[in-house]
Order: sequence, then structure tokens, then C-alpha cells
Amino acid sequence: EVNELKSIPNVKVNVENAERLHLAEYGNSQFDVILANVATGDANLMAQLVKLLKPKGKTVFKSDASRSDLLLAGFINVVSSGNVYVAEKPGYEIGSAAKLSFASKSKVAAVWKLDADDEEEERIDDEELLDEQDKAKPTPESLRVCGTTGKRKACKDCSCGLAEELDAEAKGKAITDPAPKSSCGSCYLGDAFRCATCPYLGMPAFKPGEKIVLSD
Repeated sequence: EVNELKSIPNVKVNVENAERLHLAEYGNSQFDVILANVATGDANLMAQLVKLLKPKGKTVFKSDASRSDLLLAGFINVVSSGNVYVAEKPGYEIGSAAKLSFASKSKVAAVWKLDADDEEEERIDDEELLDEQDKAKPTPESLRVCGTTGKRKACKDCSCGLAEELDAEAKGKAITDPAPKSSCGSCYLGDAFRCATCPYLGMPAFKPGEKIVLSD
């Protein structure tokens, strides 16, 4: 079989003893094809064969071979036919390295910066953005809204009094809540003289005719 290979034109054939292969002075990536009549269980021998092959070179095993042994040694594309296994070396040199894409820094978008000493740029005083009307504290009447619309605009069937209030404001009038009237006439004397539904219940006694403001 070796003689048949040597008879092929332009083909260089080297014959080596597997046990003495480590003594041979071969460099890395020397052979296109290696015919190995050895078992694949020797991890050191498999590593030597991978180094001797050129990238994408092939090794043919005609002895006891194991797919897992070949893959662990670094071979790829392992194909078997009967007792023959063909394994390929990857398309790169052993020990080669490549830069990973995620290791590169992402580009930062350019940001327009304004120097503190740049007097050419016109700046707006934030105090000029508000007038006196904006700074005025709102009154409870101005914040009152309709319970239906949620806005200071009375709904069609307004029953909360906002419609009358807005109508009075439009006419230049103000709506005042009438003071509660006493049905017994004794409300001003204190709780001892007031009924259970008295609007003044819980308040101190007051003078007859004195205007009392009830809180909500």
C-alpha cells in the first residue's frame, strides 16, 4: 500500500513509527493527509497528528477508532465507513486566536456640548417664563370641577351647583350659601339644647344672630 502511494506522481510519502513520532523533527502543518494505523485512545498521539496536519487536512484511521476520541482531540467532520474513520482538521492553525466582536467598544453617539464660558449662545432666564398670573395661588372656587365631566364646566344635567355658580360668575354675581336655619331656636345654647340632626352639633355656644361658618 505504501509503494502504491509512492508511485503516484507529485506525491511525497513519509513513513513513520507511531511510537517514535515524537522524536521526528516535523514542524506544524506539514501534511495534507495522514494514514494512521493506530488506535485513537492515545490522546498525546492524537494531538501530534492534529499539529502535523495542514488546516483542513484529513487523517484516515484504519484501526480501532472512536468518534468521541477524535472530537476531543480537535478533529471535526468525523465520517465512518465500516472500520475506517476519516477526520478533518479545522481550517485554522492550532493556537490561533481571533478577536471576538462583543469585546469591541460600542460607538458613543456624539453629544453637542456647550461650554460654560460660551457667551455667544442666547440663554433664557427661567424667571421670564412665568408671569404674575402663573405665580398666583389658585382659589378653591377656581379649582372646583364638575363631578361628571371632571372639568370646570357644568354638564347638561348639572346638580352639584356648578352651573348656577358659573352662571352667576358670568353675570358678575357671587353665590353665597345661606346660613342653616334652626328649627328649634335653641341651637345657639349648646349641644345640651340641640337635636340629633342639628348642623351646629359639636360646636360651642354662640350669640343669637351671630354668623357661623360650617366646615365641610
